[in-house]
Amino acid sequence: MTIRNLIHYSGILLILILAFPQAQAMAISGVQIFPQDHVWNVPINTLPVDARSADYVSSIGTTSHLHPDFGAGTWEGAPIGIPYNIVNNSVSKKTVTFDYDDESDPGPYPVPANPLIEGGADSDGDRHILMLHTDEKKLYELYYAWPAGDGTWTAGSGAIYDLKKYDLRPAGWTSADAAGLAMLPGLVRYDEVAAGEITHAIRFTAQKTRKAYIWPARHYASSITDLRYPPMGQRFRLKASFDTSGYGPQSQVVLDALKKYGMILSDNGGNWFISGVPDERWDNDDINDLKQLKGSDFEAVDESSLMINPDSGKANIVLPGPIALPGQSSAPTDPDKDGKFEDLNANGRKDFADVVLFFEHLDWIVAHEPLAAFDYNGNGRVEFADIVMLYDER
Repeated sequence: MTIRNLIHYSGILLILILAFPQAQAMAISGVQIFPQDHVWNVPINTLPVDARSADYVSSIGTTSHLHPDFGAGTWEGAPIGIPYNIVNNSVSKKTVTFDYDDESDPGPYPVPANPLIEGGADSDGDRHILMLHTDEKKLYELYYAWPAGDGTWTAGSGAIYDLKKYDLRPAGWTSADAAGLAMLPGLVRYDEVAAGEITHAIRFTAQKTRKAYIWPARHYASSITDLRYPPMGQRFRLKASFDTSGYGPQSQVVLDALKKYGMILSDNGGNWFISGVPDERWDNDDINDLKQLKGSDFEAVDESSLMINPDSGKANIVLPGPIALPGQSSAPTDPDKDGKFEDLNANGRKDFADVVLFFEHLDWIVAHEPLAAFDYNGNGRVEFADIVMLYDER
């Protein structure tokens, strides 16, 4: 889609012609999936190995192979992976009755007509429904969801996340996932792989887990107390020494992410199963090469140093702040506290002067400012599209 904006300012005509791709990587429909310093989005490649790494890997299986649980086409009649739904204010919210109502957010939930359901509409599996609300910038997730026939729904459990914040579930609460974590942030998506980089941890499962959870997880789903088994929330990564040469372009991006961001144990399921979104653009031959990896190629990570508050997903890292633009005496500010620095001239508000500054100094901003502060549409780049977004929102 091409967007043409004519911007008049003090007699100057600025013409911005933008070509947007059909889909964006690093974010979904322009919505950033949690802040940059949320634990899901933080690299762990330099953190120490967990003291129980060998036990955890052995319990999951040193010779068991990695299994990418996503792809193109179907398996037993259903799409391969966990789909998600894009919704907005035009979708009416539905009442949902929960089996685990004492650990579920009451809603209502924006379940669209004919929603994409894990396993398909007739599945009797986990039947997750994930809904990304682009107007609210919230994530709604349901486990084992069924239409009740009267316009309402039933589900095993449900959770709602404000993607602009760091709030975790209450301690001991489940979510749509056994670990009490959000699901969508950990799914491998085609668009980010096509863009060349996955910048978040990946969701994975194991058959046997311990009756325990560690940050950022909030819930366990086991009766096993043997310390050799990993708790929910345990983070793993691909060993830095693993040779990734010879893998296809799609697998290569996943392998790089497994080294840098790792994967988080989120549910009971197949050993070393990593989760992703069904997409007809996946090259199944390429993705299936990931099955060559074995458990012995991974190690558990001690990420306890990242925790600031056990009830928050905010990680203990320092993000660089913006600096003053050329000709300005003060650094840009974030007037609405959304993590985006739209007040480029630091006058306390978003106005047209900020649009002009952004346009005039785009190349300088790309070279000198932190990406997250000016990537307004959350697509992993600072570009003309962000100028247009600022123009539309001022």
